[in-house]
Parts: sequence; structure tokens; C-alpha cells
Amino acid sequence: MNITTIEDALSLINDGDNVFIHSAAMTPSTLVDGLKNLDVKNVNLIHIHTESGAEYLNEDKFTTYSCFVGGNIRKLINSSNKANYIPVFLSEIYQLLEQGERKVDVALLKVSPPDQHGYCSLGVSVDVSLAAIRAAKHIIVEINEQVPRVHGDGFIHISQIDKAIESTTEMYSPAPRTLSEEEMQIGKYIAELIDDGSTLQMGIGGIPDAVLSQLGNHKDLGIHTEMFSDGILPLVENGVITGRHKKVLPGKLASCFALGSRKLYDFLDDNPIVEFKEASFTNDTALIRKNPKVVAINSAIEVDLTGQVCADSIGTYQYSGVGGQMDFIRGAALSPGGKPIIAMTSSTKKGLSKINPLLKSGASVTTTRAHVRWVVTEYGAVNLFGKDLLERARLLISIAHPDHREDLEKAMKERYVS
Repeated sequence: MNITTIEDALSLINDGDNVFIHSAAMTPSTLVDGLKNLDVKNVNLIHIHTESGAEYLNEDKFTTYSCFVGGNIRKLINSSNKANYIPVFLSEIYQLLEQGERKVDVALLKVSPPDQHGYCSLGVSVDVSLAAIRAAKHIIVEINEQVPRVHGDGFIHISQIDKAIESTTEMYSPAPRTLSEEEMQIGKYIAELIDDGSTLQMGIGGIPDAVLSQLGNHKDLGIHTEMFSDGILPLVENGVITGRHKKVLPGKLASCFALGSRKLYDFLDDNPIVEFKEASFTNDTALIRKNPKVVAINSAIEVDLTGQVCADSIGTYQYSGVGGQMDFIRGAALSPGGKPIIAMTSSTKKGLSKINPLLKSGASVTTTRAHVRWVVTEYGAVNLFGKDLLERARLLISIAHPDHREDLEKAMKERYVS
């Protein structure tokens, strides 16, 4: 393995190349920062969610293709043809990379130092990175001692690495936040829906953290998820999460990436109860459904009165991505005793209703009304499965913010009641 300078490492990138960037907390920020100094043209970048500055996008020589939109590129995605969004399920991104729909010439990764056998860990983001490694002609890595060695499939041998640099930058950790009263109430409603022995899928943010904070008296919960954060730690430490009843990787915390504090990263380091797999595994509906009582907790930007869920755009404004929501909504619905849940506060910070007669013009349908089961706000939890359109509207209005219920009832009557 060749330890070299940033300039020499990035010299492997040529005009017209397609470059993959490692994800989330594993974004190789030192290599990414060096991109702006490259003397190249027409270079295409592909990635999912990244956590670093995106100054390189101010350079005409780069065009980015993102399969999930994070805050660092959101403005550019919506204002520039140099930044583009690809709607795709997280579970299927590997096909884009390996089958050549999005060719990978160079992969930029952040990894741990090699162990005594010459293997570096991909740390807390395996997700679609192994597919990029398999597809790439050249691999450039940023070796960082801050990166935990995480058990599972996320390893690369030094013989596969073309060039490497060393860095000492701290791994990205999202700022801690205080849970709102609305989030705590939503957490209580969802906790009441979770049976002992359930297998959980949750993301990052206030509502998942609020749910996890309410599960201290539960027993033998399992984790099979796309990602997790610090909220699971107390439940593991207190023996609430055991994975005893899981059918897929029993006893293991199964995920494809994590995002959290240094405490979380230290917990993941060389921990044999952790198993990080590719997204094509964790998000495979056929595997998810094998676990018992899968509870999938996913968010929404808005829901219409028929149950259609928009979770990735605000009208035509691209906010995030489809991610793995449909993978887990469907997997939970097919799991024995499973409960797919869409959870959101009833209104925005500006007081606008998130339950609306129609989705905003141009909004995407992330999860169809036929797939939706439970919807939860701070005003309650309702199950739309098997309900007709009028019954759905009435149930959703019952958990809307009281300030908006009159207008919603009027819209419901105009549409459904003669």
C-alpha cells in the first residue's frame, strides 16, 4: 500500500472519470477537500448522503449525482444542473454501480489502519461502499485512526488499495438535540405498539430517539435496520436489546451504517455483537420479513387524506431521498406480527399541517397508500390497513393538529360525501 500525498493520490483521477465518495460519517473529508485543486474536467461524482463541505461543486469541472440528498448539497441540487438527484431504493444502488448504470472509475474511501492481516475496516458505513469497491478500477483511501474496526463485511485488504493518505480529522458526529414535547408524545404512542420480542428498524432524529427512550421496560428486542444512532446504547447496556428472537443474524445488531457520537463509535469498535452488512442485505425485503414482529419507524414530510406519503420532497423541492423507507415498510408488513409505521409531528415549525387533502404539486409519492399501515402523530396512532378512502380520511383527520381539522373535514366532505 502506497502512503503518499493528497496531490499524488488524487492524480489517479482523470478527465471524464466517475468517482464514488464514501458515505455519511465515513466521508473522506481530506480527500474531498483536495478535489477542488485537481486539474481535470468533466469528472462525475456519485454518492449517497455525505457529511463534509461540498466546495468542489463550485468548480465547473465536477458534476455530482447523488442517490440521497443531504444538507451539504441540498441547495445546489435544487438550483444547479451540476448537481443531480437519482431516485433509487438504497437496496438497489449496488446494481447501479456493479452493472454499469453508473460506472465507477475511482472510489474514495475513509478506512481504519490495517490490522495484522492487512485488512482495513470501512468503519461505520458499509452501505453501498463494497459495491463501489468491487466496481472501481482504482481505490484511494484516507487512513484515519479515529475509524472504528466494525465487525461484519466492511473490510478491504491493502492489496486492493492503489494509493493512500493519512489523516487525523475527527469523525463526523451530529450535534446533540433536545427532544420536543411532540416528539416525546409520538415516542409514547409508538412504544405502546411495540411488543416484546420485536425487531426494530429506525433512523436518526428526534422521533426514533423518543421511541427508544420509552422502551426501557420491554424485553428481548432485536435490531435489523438500515442505520442507528446513540439511542440504542442504553437498551443494549440494560439488556432490553438481545436479538434473541431474530431469525436473521440472531443476537446481532444488524445494520449497514451508523451515525452518532464518539461514544457510539467506540461502542462499535471491535464489538462482536455488531454485524454491519451491505444495504442490499439489510434492506432486502425477503430477509426483513423473516424476522418476527418487525416494527419499521419511518418519517414523512406530508401525508394526504388517502394515505399517500411524501418523505423526500417539499413539492418539487428535493429535500432528501427515498432511501430505504419502502424496503422496510414492505418488509415489516410481511413480517409475522409486523407493524410498518409512518411517524411525524402533525404540523411544521411554521404551523402548516403535514396532513393535507392532497400532496403538494410536484411532490413525490415515497410510499403508496396501499403500503401504508400505521400513521402516528402527537395526537394519536391510527391503522389505515383495510380502510376505504373515506375511513382513512376520518382517521387521519383525528390525528391532525386541531387548528387544521375543520379545513380537512371540509375537504373530505367535498371529495367523498355527497
